[in-house]
Amino acid sequence: MTLTTQQPLSASTFLPGHLRLDTDPVPSGAQTLLGDSYRFTVLSSRMIRMEYSTTGTFEDRPSQLALNRNFEVPVFRVIDEDHQLQIITEHLHLSYNKKPFSANGLTVQVKGNLSAYHSLWRYSEAGENLGGTARTLDEADGAIPLEPGLMSRNGYSVLDDSTSLLLEDNGWFAPRTAGSTDLYFFGYGRDYRGCLRDFYRLSGRTPLLPRFALGNWWSRYHRYTAEGYKALMERFEAEGIPFSVAVLDMDWHLVDIDPRHGSGWTGYTWNRELFPDPDEFAAWLHQKGLRLTLNVHPAEGIRAHEDAYAAVARDLDIDPTTEDPIVFDATDPAFLAAYFEHIHHPLERSGVDFWWLDWQSGSHSKIVGMDPLWILNHLHFLDSGKEGKKPLTFSRYAGPGSHRYPIGFSGDTIVTWESLDFQPHFTTCASNIGYGWWSHDIGGHMGGYKDDELAVRWIQFGVFSPIMRLHSGASPFTGKEPWKYPAAAADAMTDFLRLRHRLVPYLHTMNHRASSEGLPLVEPMYYEYPEESPAYSVPNQYLFGTALIAAPITNPSDPKLHLGKAKAWLPNGTWIDFFTGIIYKGDRSINLYRPLHHIPVLARAGAIVPLTHQSELSNGTQNPGKFEIRVFAGASGTFDLIEDSDDADTMPVRTPMRLDWDKGTFTIGPATGELSHIPTARNFELTFVGFEAGMAFHATAGAEELNATSTFNAATNTTILRLGDIPVTSELTVTVAGGMKLGGNEAIKRIFERLADAQIDFATKESIFAKVSSGRPLPVLVSDLQALDLEPNLLGCILELLLADTTD
Repeated sequence: MTLTTQQPLSASTFLPGHLRLDTDPVPSGAQTLLGDSYRFTVLSSRMIRMEYSTTGTFEDRPSQLALNRNFEVPVFRVIDEDHQLQIITEHLHLSYNKKPFSANGLTVQVKGNLSAYHSLWRYSEAGENLGGTARTLDEADGAIPLEPGLMSRNGYSVLDDSTSLLLEDNGWFAPRTAGSTDLYFFGYGRDYRGCLRDFYRLSGRTPLLPRFALGNWWSRYHRYTAEGYKALMERFEAEGIPFSVAVLDMDWHLVDIDPRHGSGWTGYTWNRELFPDPDEFAAWLHQKGLRLTLNVHPAEGIRAHEDAYAAVARDLDIDPTTEDPIVFDATDPAFLAAYFEHIHHPLERSGVDFWWLDWQSGSHSKIVGMDPLWILNHLHFLDSGKEGKKPLTFSRYAGPGSHRYPIGFSGDTIVTWESLDFQPHFTTCASNIGYGWWSHDIGGHMGGYKDDELAVRWIQFGVFSPIMRLHSGASPFTGKEPWKYPAAAADAMTDFLRLRHRLVPYLHTMNHRASSEGLPLVEPMYYEYPEESPAYSVPNQYLFGTALIAAPITNPSDPKLHLGKAKAWLPNGTWIDFFTGIIYKGDRSINLYRPLHHIPVLARAGAIVPLTHQSELSNGTQNPGKFEIRVFAGASGTFDLIEDSDDADTMPVRTPMRLDWDKGTFTIGPATGELSHIPTARNFELTFVGFEAGMAFHATAGAEELNATSTFNAATNTTILRLGDIPVTSELTVTVAGGMKLGGNEAIKRIFERLADAQIDFATKESIFAKVSSGRPLPVLVSDLQALDLEPNLLGCILELLLADTTD
């Protein structure tokens, strides 16, 4: 047998250090069992690499999927007989007949009571799978099939790494040896988070996004001019709608070109009729707190009309006077070197912050297994990290391991309810293959129809999704500017766009969590509740960080009730609505009804959510000087706020926040770490949600007594305590005299508000309200309401409020 560790180097002069990943691909010999034509590597008690080669040649170089195979040696037993090999770990039992891999000869049993007989894997069998993600949603109008992920209720999955590229020591790539099999078996039972953490250990962690990526993005396929774009940004500023990323779709470059050069789909030369001074335009955006990304379609290479054509041609030994087209070739190091040096780097020096790589030209190249999309994602992402910047690119998914190159562009979305209805599930399942930073065309790109509620609901989902990028097509009727919509829709859109920027302190902390702990911002409900069957029945509901669950409304509202509906499942415990303060008791499936200006977002008891104060909203995502901290009743809780700088990968600053429900105290600080990232003092507005009204507070900052006057807002079930500037090195302590208690819901008052807005006959309204106001026992009241033969949604929205905080 042969262990292949190195191919002859090529392109060593092309790939500098910043274009090479750190890898550790060779495991300990104590983890490896080697035969003439097989090799098994026990990476952990739940992960085994399985290789077969007729030539006895095995691969130790890192691959697209596997960068690090040097895990700690787990405890395992081996039974090695003439015609049978068994590997037994704490969690797995592998059996192999030492012949070519087959369903009869290679099996792995996942231990534990996962199913009656479905937790035995046989070679080549796919098995049940909870789904992963897909390369693109281009032209999809609703659900599409998903590639497999890592998670299964039966406890196992297999990733086939037999054909992926290999990474050389010099950073370049090599194809696989044909005829070899290279598989990774994951047998994690229903420990989905444990599976994902070990996958990241194998494949590389999710990088930390720059903070600005978490704000609102403005994107539209539109022939903007510099002055028109500036005017639009100034209008948004005047409307109080913040953004952090300015996107220019393809019309920034020359599009109407001489036909002898081909189409204008690919381009790298500014259209100076539209943008006379690109450097000044980029500088203006930066001064306004916005980062700039440009759309490019690289597939048609470099043509003679481009400003950089001559420089690229000379580097490739092409006579520029011939005007021969320079073909895009992801397999040619010389082309890629010129592509970066003469095309992208000059544009970056003039103000482009990162690139939108809009590759739509398939997965084939001159070298088998070398997908141009993956090459572009890999090299662009790493190149963007030069000079100490946090790297970032924006492109389509190119298979397992793509999580290393955020952010994902999901493609051109059709403007329909069906498209919106699929996106939460699509986003959530992507975490099953470690892909946590999808960006969708929020609001839709093309086709479809005009529907004001659809636009609002899509933005609401976008705010509670990984990346919030508004988008629309070239049609003059599809713009997403809120002022183009009726007042109710415009107000809801505006409020949610503001909320996205207010959420950035929470989102950026979750960004750190995703990178350091291997836990995506958006997770399926079954990650935290794997043994609860209802957790698998709510595909459009998800965990949104540590504090929240979201269930976006993705279907039209009831036209009579003006309420949208989301099917949800509330785990055991207490849950409190983020917007209204309604308190729910869990361990139930429930339909949640919301008007146009809300969606179901619930905080767990004891949750702490830091928000930028609304008075500090502006473009950009700077660390705020004033906060609103929302504290949710019902249990103790913790939150460690993490902040840093977008300019350098430096030590962050952490500010601990602690709610002690039993002692009746809430504390903030002191901050520790690189304090230069934040102001020396901060103003805090504390919003206590779901607490009993009438609380009396005592507040101190260090040894200093603070004024602790509060106000109560019945509409949102909140008590607000406003405090002055407090040094970040001091500890803020707020104590509730007499202890903390859970408040109530004022269900009758909220039912009246729903009935008042309902477009139904007055007699029905009066009959319903008389019954809910009667004081009759709840079981009797429910029976009385059912006997009215109300329409299902009308009955449902009444019972939701009546039963929200009951446990019987």
